[in-house]
Amino acid sequence: MLKRDKSIELLNRAVNDELTAVHQYMYFHFRLDDMGYDLLSTYFKRTAIQEMMHVERLAERILFLKGEVEMIPSHSVEKIHEPKAMLIKAEAMETQTIMDYNNFAKEAAEALDSATKKLFEELIVEEEAHQDQFDTEVGNLETYGENYLALQSIEHAKKASAGIATT
Repeated sequence: MLKRDKSIELLNRAVNDELTAVHQYMYFHFRLDDMGYDLLSTYFKRTAIQEMMHVERLAERILFLKGEVEMIPSHSVEKIHEPKAMLIKAEAMETQTIMDYNNFAKEAAEALDSATKKLFEELIVEEEAHQDQFDTEVGNLETYGENYLALQSIEHAKKASAGIATT
């Protein structure tokens, strides 16, 4: 028989972690936008929105299981100001999430909840895509250095001077 309490616990832990990611990535978006790094800023904003959609999917499953959605971020936002450090932090967050969701999927299976297991497996695929993009961006910074950021800043300046919104 399905062990709802275990599934609800796992799902709420995931909600808490996803909320942390949303907050952290939006903070990075704001900081990078302020620095004029449009490409990285936009990527963090888009990723935060995708993480919000993860929260929604997790919450829907919790409610289906007749549980209560606990909307409490698991960690506070780290005030990181350097773009490379932001990307390294984001990549580490995604790596941890992938490991956690693999474990959660296994625990959901043990609780005889194949639908929750499947949800975690689907989220893993999306988190792996985020991890890969953050890894690519770290590589771009290592390969091109400050030139990579300078090019983004130039594009930001062009848009600003043309009166085009940059966020």
